[in-house]
Amino acid sequence: MSEAGYVLEARGVGVRFGGVRALTGVDLGVRAGEVCGLIGPNGAGKTTLFDVLSGIRRPDQGRMLLDGADITRRSPVWRARHGIRRTFQRQQLFGQLSVADNVLVAQEWRGGGGGPAADLLALPARRARERERRARGERVLADCGIGALGTAYAGGLPVGQARMVELARAVADPPRVLLLDEPASGMTAPERDRLAEVVRRLAEREGCGVLLVEHNVAFVMDLCSRVVVLDLGAVLAAGSAAEVRANPLVREAYLGTT
Repeated sequence: MSEAGYVLEARGVGVRFGGVRALTGVDLGVRAGEVCGLIGPNGAGKTTLFDVLSGIRRPDQGRMLLDGADITRRSPVWRARHGIRRTFQRQQLFGQLSVADNVLVAQEWRGGGGGPAADLLALPARRARERERRARGERVLADCGIGALGTAYAGGLPVGQARMVELARAVADPPRVLLLDEPASGMTAPERDRLAEVVRRLAEREGCGVLLVEHNVAFVMDLCSRVVVLDLGAVLAAGSAAEVRANPLVREAYLGTT
């Protein structure tokens, strides 16, 4: 854990695309059990920061820390296996698989034990582990309000349900930090309520840190205990929802001045 109590932290992160500065000196951290919102105008650098946090893009400057240890050069796979999970703006489901199998896939990286021989012989230990994984998947789908969709093909789902499947897949193997990139986009009001319920439960009951990018400002302000505002690739403000809402710089740059 870092000195500030952050599980995942960015320190002085800078990213360039040619002559364009996408991020400049960004400091941001997420604590265990916290839901933190990340907002800002289009082009502010939110998705670029998510790419850096998840390891998809290496920063030109700065460091990434997990529990205070430098992970700047660690791969996306390493980070995912150490509990940093992410969803994307665009849906990333395995459309040809069922909803249940999409969630099951997220648990397969741990292996079944016993190697290929255990697969071929269907050893009792392997069968028991498979049952445990399927039971975990069923619980996660039920928690996300989509338990009845287990046998449906993921590729045929409407946007809101597909996003809930992505969330279920991201948490099927318990995360330490969850990065949600516009998770409420395309959702109905009841689906957004369910999303908020699941995120709160992950934070409060399971101690997962959540960093949330979302253009629905009302959703962010209601859900998040802390909000960080990016503008032109730099942190413009950070604080509670009330503090950010009242900040004149934020109102001028993003929320509106009235």
